[in-house]
Amino acid sequence: MTPASAWASQALPTMLDDLRRLVELESPSDDKRLLDRTLDEIGLWVADRVGEPDQLTRHDGGQHGDVLEVAYRGTAPGFVLLVGHYDTVWPAGTLAGWPWRIDDGVISAPGVFDMKTGLVQAVWAVRGLRELGLPHPSVHLLFNGDEEIGSLASRERIEAASEGALANLVFEGAVDGAVKTSRKGVGIFHLTATGVEAHAGLDPTAGASAVHALAGLITEIATLGAPERGTTVNVGLVSGGTGTNVTAGQATCGIDVRISDPAEMARVDAALAALRPSDPRVSIELTGGWNRPPMVPNPASEDLFARAYKAGIEQGLDLRHAGVGGASDANFISALGRPVLDGLGPVGAGSHSRSEHAIVDYIPERTALTMGIISSLAD
Repeated sequence: MTPASAWASQALPTMLDDLRRLVELESPSDDKRLLDRTLDEIGLWVADRVGEPDQLTRHDGGQHGDVLEVAYRGTAPGFVLLVGHYDTVWPAGTLAGWPWRIDDGVISAPGVFDMKTGLVQAVWAVRGLRELGLPHPSVHLLFNGDEEIGSLASRERIEAASEGALANLVFEGAVDGAVKTSRKGVGIFHLTATGVEAHAGLDPTAGASAVHALAGLITEIATLGAPERGTTVNVGLVSGGTGTNVTAGQATCGIDVRISDPAEMARVDAALAALRPSDPRVSIELTGGWNRPPMVPNPASEDLFARAYKAGIEQGLDLRHAGVGGASDANFISALGRPVLDGLGPVGAGSHSRSEHAIVDYIPERTALTMGIISSLAD
C-alpha cells in the first residue's frame, strides 16, 4: 500500500461525513436558491478541508448555478484543473423519501454517484497532496451548477480554465472502475409543426393536421440513426392537438442525437434542415442545436491516460478505460485538443435513477489514484 493509499484509507470516515453533508444539500439544476446555498457551503467546506485558497473566484451563472474556481499553489511548475458539478437531476424534496443510507458498503442517495462523491474525492486528493508533502503542480478546482442541463452558463468558464493545464481531470463516476476516455457528442433539437385547425367531424377536409404531419416527419428523423458510425437518434416528448375531434393546429417533439464522429454533425444538420411536411399547409420550425461535441481521444489525452495507468500500477491497480454514450464537461475540453481524463469519480452506478449508488471501498482507492496522477505531473 502506497503512502497515499494508506492516508486515504484512514481519512475515509471523515470523507463519508463530508459526502453526506454534500448529499443532504439538495441542489437541483433548476432551483437557483438551493444551488446558491450549496455553493456557499462548498466554498466553506473546501477552505476548511484544504485551507484558505490562494485564489477564489465566483462567477455569476445568471438563472443557472454559479461557477466557483479555487486555486492552491503547488510545489512544481504548471497547474492541473479538477472539474466537478454540484447540481443534480433530483428535485427538491427527494431526500424526504430517499434519505442517505449505507448498506453493506453501498451508499444510496440522490446525487451520490452523479456526482457528489467525485467532489469529495477531488478535494480530499488535494488535501492529501499537501498533508503528505508530495510534489505537485498547482491545483485549480472548478465547481459548476448547470452540467445536468448542458453547462449553458459554465461552458465558457470551463474552456477558459482548462487553457494551459498540464491535465484536466473530471470527476464523473467511473464505468465499473474504468476511467472514461471517449464520450458521444449530444444534439438536442425541438421540431414544431403548425397546421390548420378544423372540426374533425363536421369539416374533415378543411384542416391540416400538425399531428399527422409531425408523425410522418418523426419516421424520417428516426432513419437518421447510423449505429455503424456511432450515431443514435431518439424522438421523445411528443405532444400536440387540443382534442380528439379537432384537427390539430400544433404538435411538437424533442429529438436527442448522439454522435461519436464529429463529421456526423454536418450530416444530421443537413438532414434536419431538409425536412418537409407532406401537407404543404403545415409549416415546421426546428430549434435547438449541438449541446456538446464528442469527446474523441487526442494525443494529449492518450498521454494522460498512460500517466494515469502508471500511477494505478504503483497502487496495484490495472486501470482500464472505456467509452460511453453520455456526455459531460470533459467533451468541451477534449474538443479543444487539451489533455483530459474523465470518470475519476466513484465506482458505482445508477445515474439519474433510483438505483443510484456509490461503493464505499473504492473511495480511498480513487482518491489515492488522483493524488498519484497529480503528483506524477511534478516530474
